[in-house]
Amino acid sequence: MKLSTKGRYGLQAMVDIGVYAKEKHISLKSIAERLDVSENYLEQLIALLKKNKLVTSIRGAQGGYTLARTAKDISIGEILRTLEGSLAPTDCTCEGGKHCERNTRCVTRPVWEKIRDGINDVVDGISLQELIDDYESIGDNSCNKFYM
Repeated sequence: MKLSTKGRYGLQAMVDIGVYAKEKHISLKSIAERLDVSENYLEQLIALLKKNKLVTSIRGAQGGYTLARTAKDISIGEILRTLEGSLAPTDCTCEGGKHCERNTRCVTRPVWEKIRDGINDVVDGISLQELIDDYESIGDNSCNKFYM
């Protein structure tokens, strides 16, 4: 499984929001600057996150984005599935995915299912708060650039 830029940049944006929007909403422009990502592209990702109730927004001069729930209540898996869809390694092991005609006698299907379950267990076992804590423990964040 390989994550696209949607998953990578979207996860970085969620960490950024968790770090910088603790007491106020932060602008899309400031997130884009820290991540060095196009504001237009980031807007598409944030729209998906908002639709899935992971972030909230306020319009206006003091507007911007903040987390919809506490960071400890948001799993990395939830974020990645919102942005990427299923994390299953094959179409036949996706939830609601296609099942091939050899499904009942496929000798490799159990392998793909174990990989899918392992990936989901790992990403569901990591909270957004853990990444925020890791970022903040790095120390000198004064350069205001966000590297992952």
